[in-house]
Amino acid sequence: MADRTGLTSLEMIDSWPVPHAAAAVLTGDGELAGSRGPADLPFQLASVTKPLTAYAVLIAVEEGATELSEPAGPAGSTVRHLLAHASGLAFDEHRTVAEPGERRLYSNAGFEVLGDHVAKAAGMPFAEYLRQAVLEPLGMNATELPGSPAKDGVSTLADLTRFAAELLAPRLLAPETLREATAVVYPGLNGVLPGYGHQRPNDWGLGFSIRDHKSPHWTGATSSPRTFGHFGQAGTFLWVDPEAASGAGAACVALTDRAFGPWSTESWPAFTDAVLAELSA
Repeated sequence: MADRTGLTSLEMIDSWPVPHAAAAVLTGDGELAGSRGPADLPFQLASVTKPLTAYAVLIAVEEGATELSEPAGPAGSTVRHLLAHASGLAFDEHRTVAEPGERRLYSNAGFEVLGDHVAKAAGMPFAEYLRQAVLEPLGMNATELPGSPAKDGVSTLADLTRFAAELLAPRLLAPETLREATAVVYPGLNGVLPGYGHQRPNDWGLGFSIRDHKSPHWTGATSSPRTFGHFGQAGTFLWVDPEAASGAGAACVALTDRAFGPWSTESWPAFTDAVLAELSA
């Protein structure tokens, strides 16, 4: 991927108070609308790891290695509960603080349980399953998972853009599987969106955060309610808006090496709104 602006709005990342930043925008057909910043510089993904993990879990479901309704995690919890942050597991501890399906408890521990569950079902370490199921087929050769399937992924702009293209037009998953994963699961559950406080409701899909009508939010004021994706505490995000550009759809990846904070809550929504406005012009 050559460093090319393509969209004037991408130049906004130059003003972000970060050591390094890289961003890319794709149109609904998966074509690159523009990119800026180093394409091959590795960045810590933090929780942008979760959509990659979720994709591998969903492939395992389609392959028959596991099922969404299969018990996993706390008693009464399933693979579906874990993917949707509704298992009742605590944020960073393997302890139960609610009944399954009762609250939206964002949980790194839940994704670690998912990784262990798929590893056992597939007969290989989860990082290897992720590599074989997702990374290798998409040509994401610079992406690694050296630790937790919740937060320890490392990738590049070029690789995450390949994943964004897959989310716009899936080849590894059946389209209906991705539609289910990016629609609200267990609607009406309240919970905390990390970095943004309580959301009523706090809607999620299967491993993907759903924009819906959350406020405040890390996407833009003009992002459609169907927008899905994830952001990470490492200062990273990936969103897909199926209704952007007058319904043609679009995706955006942004990677930095400064931790999420006030700078990102100010910069990201304005950046997203500028990207969407330019795509719709």
